[in-house]
Amino acid sequence: MKAMKRSALLRYFFVPLPRCICYPKGVVRKLHIILGLTITVLGFLGSIVRADEYKLTTGETLNGEVLSTSANDQGVQVKIAEGEYKKVPWNSFSQEDLKNFAKNLRMQPFVEPFIEPNPEEKIKKTEVNIQQPPRLERPARESLVGAFFGSTLGVLVMLVLYAATIYAGYEVAIFRAQPPLLVCGLSAIPGLGFLAPIIFLSLPTKVKAAEASLETPTEAPVPTAQEEEINPMHAEGAHPSGLKLHTDTEAAKPATPETVTYQRGKFTFNRRFFETKFPGFFGVVRRDADKDMLLVIKSARGEYIGQRISRIAANDLHLQVQRGSASEEVLIPFTEIQEIHLKHKDAA
Repeated sequence: MKAMKRSALLRYFFVPLPRCICYPKGVVRKLHIILGLTITVLGFLGSIVRADEYKLTTGETLNGEVLSTSANDQGVQVKIAEGEYKKVPWNSFSQEDLKNFAKNLRMQPFVEPFIEPNPEEKIKKTEVNIQQPPRLERPARESLVGAFFGSTLGVLVMLVLYAATIYAGYEVAIFRAQPPLLVCGLSAIPGLGFLAPIIFLSLPTKVKAAEASLETPTEAPVPTAQEEEINPMHAEGAHPSGLKLHTDTEAAKPATPETVTYQRGKFTFNRRFFETKFPGFFGVVRRDADKDMLLVIKSARGEYIGQRISRIAANDLHLQVQRGSASEEVLIPFTEIQEIHLKHKDAA
């Protein structure tokens, strides 16, 4: 039974002998033994063939099988014999062996840092490929005015300059006492409007003639010679009752002081001017000399008659004027003032 089982096992692993030939029992056993030994030797030789030879940088030669599954950053394990392994770092292998290891996808990431490229590969890796950066195309050349009106920002700048020119004309008209509508209208002409403020600024200040009623009091009419002859009271003894016209020997003095006029161009209207010329108009209680005096200011906005300067700043003043039974303060900028009259309240 044992012989039959052994024979069946051998027939399972080895090629069965032809049954048409009858072999002696001893010959069959010898053939099976030979075949078993042959297979064992071939397996041993196959294991020897699978073991590779590696030349280390230390000068040693290592025979064994590299286990790719054990590869890491430090190195790889090499199977030297059955049950015997050796950990070999990557820098111990030769460049040729490392290049062979790089063909294995499992070991390639760990091996590549230790492979030294040849001069051609080094030049190829360090070669600098200079590429010209993309450049913007220059816009087409055009005139300055066309470039301004070709963009939204340019149109906005032109509108601001246009409005500034008109406003400059208005300020020049106020400063030189010129008609604001005339100066602003000329300043609004496109292309030539900026010359209007310059021209009017070069002209002298336009001074209006003072009214006679504000400067000198009216004089009484002088009787003529004919009136003297007709009037019997002018001749002595002409009237039967002896009445005659009384005449004063002294000249009649004016009842009210003369009006003083200050015009733009002759005087500079600022804070110091009002503080030095009209100090009595700043107090709440008016003195005897300035009690009945009025301050008449003619400006571009109209004429204002005030009794007191309530506030004054660097560029304007607040004049207290009478509106019916109430009083109010009016803001008057210095640049708009054209004339100032200091007169008595009873003066015409």
